[in-house]
Amino acid sequence: MKRYHILFLIGLMTMTVSCEKDFLDRYPQTSITPEVFFNTEEDLALYANGLLSLSSHGMYISDQSTDNLATTAAVEVKNIMTGNPSSQNVSGGWSWGRLRTINYFLENYDRAAVTDEVKNHYAGLARYYRAIFYHDKVKRFSDVPWYSGTLNPGDEELFKAQDPRELVMDNVMADLDFALANVREDVPTGTPGKWAVAVMDAKIALYEGTYRKYHPELELQSTAEAFLQRAAAAAERIMAEGGFSVHNTGNPASDYADLFGNQDLMSNSEMILVNSFDQTKNVSGNQNTGIFGNYEQSPARDLVQTYLMADGSRFTDQSGYETMGFVEEFENRDPRLAQTLAYPGWQRAQDNAPYVQFIARNFSGYHQLKGYVNSTDQVILNSSDVPVHRYAEVLLILAEAKAELGTLTQTDLDNTVNVLRDRVGMPHLNFTEANADVDPVLAARYPNLTDGNRGVILEIRRERRVEFAFENIRYDDLMRWHAGKLLEGIPVGMYFPGVGDYDLTGDGVPDIRLIPDGQTIPAERERNSLGVQLIYYTIGTIGSGASIYLENGVNGGFLVTDDRERNFIEPKYYYRPVPNSETILNTNLYQLFDWE
Repeated sequence: MKRYHILFLIGLMTMTVSCEKDFLDRYPQTSITPEVFFNTEEDLALYANGLLSLSSHGMYISDQSTDNLATTAAVEVKNIMTGNPSSQNVSGGWSWGRLRTINYFLENYDRAAVTDEVKNHYAGLARYYRAIFYHDKVKRFSDVPWYSGTLNPGDEELFKAQDPRELVMDNVMADLDFALANVREDVPTGTPGKWAVAVMDAKIALYEGTYRKYHPELELQSTAEAFLQRAAAAAERIMAEGGFSVHNTGNPASDYADLFGNQDLMSNSEMILVNSFDQTKNVSGNQNTGIFGNYEQSPARDLVQTYLMADGSRFTDQSGYETMGFVEEFENRDPRLAQTLAYPGWQRAQDNAPYVQFIARNFSGYHQLKGYVNSTDQVILNSSDVPVHRYAEVLLILAEAKAELGTLTQTDLDNTVNVLRDRVGMPHLNFTEANADVDPVLAARYPNLTDGNRGVILEIRRERRVEFAFENIRYDDLMRWHAGKLLEGIPVGMYFPGVGDYDLTGDGVPDIRLIPDGQTIPAERERNSLGVQLIYYTIGTIGSGASIYLENGVNGGFLVTDDRERNFIEPKYYYRPVPNSETILNTNLYQLFDWE
C-alpha cells in the first residue's frame, strides 16, 4: 500500500528516536525492539528525554506572523493574505512521525520491570507530549484523525477521515488528566514536571474555551464554558500549590528585562520550565542577529502605542499621539516598553555612545531588545536561558478565564494583573473603572467583544500583548479571539513630519538628517553640536529610490514597511487546508471552510 509513507514517515515497521548520544550508541537508531529496550527505568527515561521539545531562542522572532512585528520574510499567513492560497501551495503541518514515536512508547512502556508509579510517570509524560502534538494539529486544521496507537502498512485506519474537533480535544484533555495525576513534581532540570503539565492544561483549556466562544462557524459555543472553567481551575491550582512567584526585586526598570537574555534562569522564582543554554557545556544558541537591527523583522508602531503611560492612562488618549516622534513616544511609559524595545539613549556593549536607530527600507525603525543579549563575550552571547513557561502566564490565564466566565472580581485582578503591574511600578487595573471607561481604540480592534465585561477583558488582552510581546503567544491569541482581521493592517514605523534634522537618542541634539529623494548626500556630512557627523537618509514614497520610505514621501508620515493589500478571509484563514497530496492518497479526507 502506498499510503503508509504519508501518515507515518518515520518507519512504520521500525522507529527513530532522537535523544542523547549515549542512547544512540547503545541502541541502533533504526532497530529498537520492545524486548531489547523497554526493561528499566533508565530505558523509560532515555526514551522520554528523546521526546523532549522545548521553546528555544527562535521564540523571540516568532511574532512575525502577528501585528507586533513588520517582516520582510515569507511568513505563511502573510503569503496567504497576499497570494492565491490553496491546498496545493499551503502544504505544511500534516506530519505524523512524532505521534508514532509517542504512541510506540505508550504501547510498550508497560513491559518495564518497574513499579506502577514509575511506569505512570513516564506514560504521563508521553501523554503530555501527545496532548501538545494534537493541540497543535487542531489549531492548524481543526478536524484531524485521532490515532491512539501505531499503525502498519495496509491498516484500514490509515484511510479514515478526520475525527471531529470535539472528539480530538476530549482525548487531548483526557491525556492531560492522566499526566496531571501521574507526572512527578521532582524531575530533572530542564524537563517538564507536574507544574509544566498543569500550565499546558491551563493554556490549552483557555485556548479551546475562547476559540469555541468566539468562532461561531464551529457551532461549539455551548461547550466553551467548561473549558474556561478548567483553565481557571488549573491556574488557581498552580497559584495555590506550585510555590511560584513573579520575579520582583524592587527594581521596576530592570526586573522584567531580567527574564530574557539571562544566563541563569534556573533559580528564578517565576520559571516553571526553562530551556537552559551554556556554551561551556556545548549547549549554545542565540538569536541576536534575527532579533536586533534590520534583518527580516522590526517592531510595529501599533505595539508601541498599546503600552500605557506610566500613570496608567492610555497613550492613545494623549493629544497628538498619532504624530509623536521616537523620543517623545517613549517618555513616561509603562517601563516594559523600554525593556522590550531599544529606547532613546540605550547603548550597545560594543559602542561608546548611545545607539542611533538604524533605519532602512521596509523596516519600522524600532529595534527589539527582548531576547537580545547585550554583550561582546561569545560565551555570554550563546548561553542565555529561554523561559519556556513562566508564572506570569498562569496569572493572566486566570484573569482572562474568569473575565470570560463573568466571575472576575477586583480581588482576582489584584492577585493576577496587578501583581505584574507591581513589578514595573504601574498603577493597578480597576475592575469597575475599566468597564465604565472602555478604551475606544481597543474596542475597535475587537468588535465581536460586546458583553458586560468588555472593558476589563480588553485591558487583560492589552496586558497579555504587553507582557508577552515577542514570546510566540500573540498569534494564537489573535486566532482564538477571532481577530484575524487585525492582520490585514500593514505594520508601520516611526513618524517623521518630513525633511529635517532629528534627535533619536533623547539628548536634544540631532543625530540624523532626512533629505528629499534625488538630493545627493554630501561626502562631507555636517556635524552636530557634539562634533558627530549626522547620518543622512533620502526620503520618498514606497518603491522610489529613496533610502527610506515615508507614507507621504517628503511630506512625512510613518515609515512604510509594505504596500501589498492583505485580505484575511473569515473563517477560512483561521485554518489550513489538508495538503492536496494527502487527499489524493486518501479520498476520505475532506477540506473545511472553503479550502480547495
